[in-house]
Parts: sequence; C-alpha cells; structure tokens
Amino acid sequence: MKEEALRSPWKAFMKQRRMGLNDFIQKIANNSYACKHPEVQSILKISQPQEPELMNANPSPPPSPSQQINLGPSSNPHAKPSDFHFLKVIGKGSFGKVLLARHKAEEAFYAVKVLQKKAILKKKEEKHIMSERNVLLKNVKHPFLVGLHFSFQTADKLYFVLDYINGGELFYHLQRERCFLEPRARFYAAEIASALGYLHSLNIVYRDLKPENILLDSQGHIVLTDFGLCKENIEHNGTTSTFCGTPEYLAPEVLHKQPYDRTVDWWCLGAVLYEMLYGLPPFYSRNTAEMYDNILNKPLQLKPNITNSARHLLEGLLQKDRTKRLGAKEDFMEIKNHIFFSLINWDDLINKKITPPFNPNVSGPSDLRHFDPEFTEEPVPNSIGRSPDSILITASVKEAAEAFLGFSYAPPMDSFL
Repeated sequence: MKEEALRSPWKAFMKQRRMGLNDFIQKIANNSYACKHPEVQSILKISQPQEPELMNANPSPPPSPSQQINLGPSSNPHAKPSDFHFLKVIGKGSFGKVLLARHKAEEAFYAVKVLQKKAILKKKEEKHIMSERNVLLKNVKHPFLVGLHFSFQTADKLYFVLDYINGGELFYHLQRERCFLEPRARFYAAEIASALGYLHSLNIVYRDLKPENILLDSQGHIVLTDFGLCKENIEHNGTTSTFCGTPEYLAPEVLHKQPYDRTVDWWCLGAVLYEMLYGLPPFYSRNTAEMYDNILNKPLQLKPNITNSARHLLEGLLQKDRTKRLGAKEDFMEIKNHIFFSLINWDDLINKKITPPFNPNVSGPSDLRHFDPEFTEEPVPNSIGRSPDSILITASVKEAAEAFLGFSYAPPMDSFL
C-alpha cells in the first residue's frame, strides 16, 4: 500500500502531462476548489495564449489573413501529399498528427507533421504555426535542433517535412526508468543548454521546454522539437508577456503575468534537470492551485542524494527572481561555465564526439520500439496523403488556404551540394 501511495502522484502526473495547456485550463476552470485560489483566478482570465497587442479592449480591425502572414510566394510549389507513403502515426497534437513517411522518389524517411488549417484558425493560432516555421528555417546549423527539409500545403492542411528522429521522447524514457543517474542527466542537460543558447543567439526564446519536446536520436543525442511557442526577436534584455507554456514548467514571472525574458528557458532547464534527477518536476502537486502556489511561494527543496554541484546548479536555475537567476547576466555562458558542467568538453559536445550514456539501439527507420503504442497502433487516416477534391472545397477551406500564404518552403539548391 505504501509503495502504491508513493506511485500515485507520479501516475497522476503522467496522465496529466498528455493534456495541452488550453484543455488543462478549461479543466481547472470547472474545478470550484482550484478556482478559489487567487493566483488561479488571475491566470484563468487568459484562457488562450495571447500576444499583448491582442488584449486591447477596443482593438482596431485586424488585417486580412493574407496580410498577416504572407511571407512571399511558395518556394516549393510542386510538393504534394502523394509524394509520400505515410506509414505510421508517431505523434499527436492539438492541430494534427506527426507521421513516419517515406518519400517515394528519394526513398528517404521523414517525420511529416500534418496540421489541420481549420483547427488552427478556429483557435487563432496562425501566428504560432508560422512562427514555428520561421524558427525551423533557422535551425539548420545546430546538431541538437530538429531540421526542416521543406514545407508545403494543400487547401486544408499544412505539412512540415522534418528530420525523422526515432530514439524516443525523453518523456518516454523517464516514464520507463523514473529518473536518471547524474552523469546521464548532465549529458542531456548540456546538449539541451547548447540548443537553448543557440536559439538565444538568434534572439529566439523557446518557452516550452519539457521532456515531451526533447527527443533522442538513433545514437542517443538530444534533439529539441516543437517550436510552436517560440518567441522571435527577443534581444538581450528584451521581454515579452505572452501567457503560454506547460503548467508544471511555468516560471513564476509567467504565472504572475509579468514581462519575462530569455531566462524563462533557464528556469525550464532547471525544471527538466530536477525531473531527470528526481522523477517529478519541482513544486509538483496533483492539486493545481497548490502547484501554482508552490511555484510562486514555496522554497526549493532538494533531497540529499545529488552532488553539491548539481544542488548549486538547480538553486541557480530555479531562482524565483529572474533577475537573480543563473543566466540573467551572460545567458548561456553562465550555464556553460558552471561547475556542474566542468566535466563537459563543449567543443566535443557540439561535434557529437562524446558517446551518449544511453543508446536507443534502433535497428533502422522502421524500428518504432521507442514510440508510444498509443500513437503507432492508430490507423493512418486516408485523408493525410491526398488533397481535397477541388469540387468540394468550401469557403472556409478557401479562407484557410489564403491564411497560410508563404508557408511552403524548400531550401536553396546549393544546400544539397
């Protein structure tokens, strides 16, 4: 009984983690106990991630969809769904699915993210989707960020053609092993920090670091994915105030709805490192109101089964005052130079010369052992691989098509040489 009692918060946490932020907020909005908490009442005033300019009481009429996100003519007008064999569902999200696909002509394997335009438009998430595309275009030079090969669209769907990474989510491996030994956690934290530092150098704040968005490649190296909540053009000391992220990893300043900066990513790194070492995120509670209160007010408590350097790093990253947080002054350099990472040769790390502490041992692209059967056992929808019949295109589909002008992308020819 005692063991089961210890496991129940962890089980509840795992179940809760599969929920998106908006669904999560709708759930607690209907919970009378949670709603009595003043911080939760304040947070519930924003039920959708919104940019500050969208929260004016009397906003001016928005520009037409094509004006909002017209990024220029398509660079890849010939790509189409029938170019691919869609083999398996390997992930799901709010707006669509991620599928393992083989390109018929190239015979190369890709992860193709297929998003429903109507669902995106209904929740007014066009900006986040186009931001994801923009960030993906900038990722080509970093080994720990997933790469975009090209993108295209039909009248009703968007297609991201991405690197196929089949070592499994860090979330999946944590589920199986509960926690990692410190050397393994250090290796992952170093590769994650390197990726975050690179994004920051491009004035991009990631904002949604969590084990579900951290993949392992076939050798065991980290690959960050899902850039839908990235915020572009945040220069050093620049701030934003959008309420978004995943509940267990929200930094105090985000919960307070205060302006925040790139140090929000270092808070999230601390939360993920804590989870790798202890099995649950810091400040976690099954009671949502209590968890938010913990993040805002409860001192960080560290059990004695980690080294002093790990303890010092966690205390620095999980500092509630962002101005005193590790990374507030010199960003990635402060993390890189911390004693916890003194055993890491950063040049070797970035060149993948350090042998990962865990090898997923996948036999090839068709080896799906590290994907959740919840996804892989789901049938591939017939509609994924075909364009809609032109006769059946409705006015709403036409509106959706116009809203994503400029989405399609293909790299310049010399990048293949």
